[in-house]
Amino acid sequence: MKKQVKVISRPKPSLRDRLYLPAIFDGLKITTKHLFGNLKDINQMDVLEYPEEQPTDISDRYRGLHRLTHREDDSIRCVACFMCATACPSSCIYIEATEREDGVDEKMPKIFNIDLLECVYCGYCVEACPCDAIRMDTGIFSVIGDKREDFVLDREKLLSHKAKEV
Repeated sequence: MKKQVKVISRPKPSLRDRLYLPAIFDGLKITTKHLFGNLKDINQMDVLEYPEEQPTDISDRYRGLHRLTHREDDSIRCVACFMCATACPSSCIYIEATEREDGVDEKMPKIFNIDLLECVYCGYCVEACPCDAIRMDTGIFSVIGDKREDFVLDREKLLSHKAKEV
């Protein structure tokens, strides 16, 4: 059985297309048109005075920052099964397990860190957790920091986050 290959001939791009300069000038023309239009009537520009004004157009489906949940007896619900870290596509979750002293479960996390600068907020960690220990329902959509360490959430910070009130 002989395979048939269909050859498609492509037209040669014109000189205008090969130079790219006309496309660059078209883009600059649109940009300057918007610039001078905004400068002419500066009061019509849509501006949000953040953080004094908070955005109102955030979808109800927005996940928000992560949080670790508690049990009814106020102990940590996480059993350090590493399912969330395994499911994470960006590998931003680091867990170190230790034995649990209260006898409720076998393990608990000694260290539970999430690097927000690497996180893609996909929610796979929430879906993968078998005991509903991690959630993304805080409603917090902005994190501020001066250095990289400010964007790494540790266990205590994750436990201190509360769910968004509906």
